[in-house]
Amino acid sequence: MSDRYGVIGHPIAHSKSPIIHALFADQTGQEIRYEAFDIPPAELNTQFRALVKDGLRGLNVTVPHKEAMAELVDTCTPRAELAGAVNTVTVGDDGKLSGDNTDGVGLTRDLDRNLDVDIRDAHILILGAGGAARGVIPALLMAGPAEVCVANRTVERAQELAERFSDLGEIRACSFDELGEETFDLVINATSAGLSGELPPFPDGIIGRGTICYDLSYAMSETPFVKWAREHGAQAAHQGWGMLVEQAAEAFKIWRGVRPDTRPVLRRLP
Repeated sequence: MSDRYGVIGHPIAHSKSPIIHALFADQTGQEIRYEAFDIPPAELNTQFRALVKDGLRGLNVTVPHKEAMAELVDTCTPRAELAGAVNTVTVGDDGKLSGDNTDGVGLTRDLDRNLDVDIRDAHILILGAGGAARGVIPALLMAGPAEVCVANRTVERAQELAERFSDLGEIRACSFDELGEETFDLVINATSAGLSGELPPFPDGIIGRGTICYDLSYAMSETPFVKWAREHGAQAAHQGWGMLVEQAAEAFKIWRGVRPDTRPVLRRLP
């Protein structure tokens, strides 16, 4: 019998995780089954525990459940504890549930290894202060940028993140309106409006001639943020496909003890 794994979220029909993990399993010779489960927030606790009882060995967790999952597992790794969010759950042989967060390492690996973006000493702007931003800020700060600025429509949420991660490096908060004409080396879109087509009022001045833009969202066609970034003169603009694959590879390694080569999988995605 193959070990069972899966991804939970709401909605989940768009998820490419089953395809990615099937490619990883084929590449590494691992016998696994990987399924997608649509679980509304109100049913998370009961349905999650039912899946564990049904024999699943691990689960990936996507929006909107990452923060709630941190409260449902028995233990969290230091990086999941720091982020206050869990995107990877491992079910131990004793039934204990361990939570991890591979989002940050997924992003930094994509930037460094796949896109050749140097984070060290960079001035980084993160647009949005929700769970997506919280999951990646620790890894970004640990990579040694000059600073990370978190901007949000309501500055209070950005200030909460700046205070939470102030021990890790230079980080500050502001509202979108306060950004003015300040340009950045790397601009990361972590807003929930990534795929809706309606972007928040980002000032044009944040993009300079050498600015790299990165959207944590991804789609089969150009995302609204990537389109906006290119129209405003960004040097390059990337979707979050690479982060998706790299964080999945880290989860696969946690579960199976072998890290797949992400390059063949990335070549098969947009």
